[in-house]
Amino acid sequence: MARNRLRIPSLVALSAALALVTGCGGDGDASADSAGGKDEGKPSVVVTTTWEGAFAKAAGAENIKVIVPKSVHHAPDYDPKPSDLAAVAEADFVLYAPFEPYAGKIKEAAGSEAELVEVNLDNDADKVKAEVDRLAKLFGTDKAAATWKAAFDTEYARLAKDLKAAWPGGKSPNVVSQVFTGWSAELAGATTVGTYGPEAVTPAQLAELSKKKPALVLDNAHMSTGTVLPDSGAKQVKIVNYPGDDLDLLPVYGNAAAELKKAMGAS
Repeated sequence: MARNRLRIPSLVALSAALALVTGCGGDGDASADSAGGKDEGKPSVVVTTTWEGAFAKAAGAENIKVIVPKSVHHAPDYDPKPSDLAAVAEADFVLYAPFEPYAGKIKEAAGSEAELVEVNLDNDADKVKAEVDRLAKLFGTDKAAATWKAAFDTEYARLAKDLKAAWPGGKSPNVVSQVFTGWSAELAGATTVGTYGPEAVTPAQLAELSKKKPALVLDNAHMSTGTVLPDSGAKQVKIVNYPGDDLDLLPVYGNAAAELKKAMGAS
């Protein structure tokens, strides 16, 4: 049976050699498929990790295969297997992030058939919705994306209200964020007094950040360098960016909110 392919009039030229500019953990499953098979007329989407997969699912995709296995904590360390590349060649769309150095192999495997889409992996609420809209236009799934965004807005507002009610003494807490966990500070309505990373904090940065007297340090669970501000009295919170194998992005916010609420209660 012939497959229907969704084609895009213009294909963005992407560099095969992409630098590692952020750090995140791969919690994907090489056998994950959110639909359990490919349906005629619906796009087949291959994603490198569950993070891209969650964006695709939010945008309305149903046939999704994740490449990076759950056992790989740091996605850029993964070396795609021949079976991974074969799946790429059969896809209508391939989603990946610019910090994944195997993008060149992915692009080569895709050839002229699959549409390569670079995804901006950032859990900032506005950026998430912008990416979901963009992907939905590519997939032809605008209605499904609109439904997801409405549910997202409702859940996000609920979590933000709950976190505001948990502010110690009713005052927004001062926090230091790892450069890729700023979205969780925004969710909490916290006041960000400094950022660090992706490299380890230097002695000079340590002194400068400690002077800000943050109540919380929002660390990136996928590339933690240990205790960031020892002896500062700040409570360190691990923030997870990647969704689980169900490719559901909403629990990422729920889990972050739970950790933040617990930390604010203890700070």
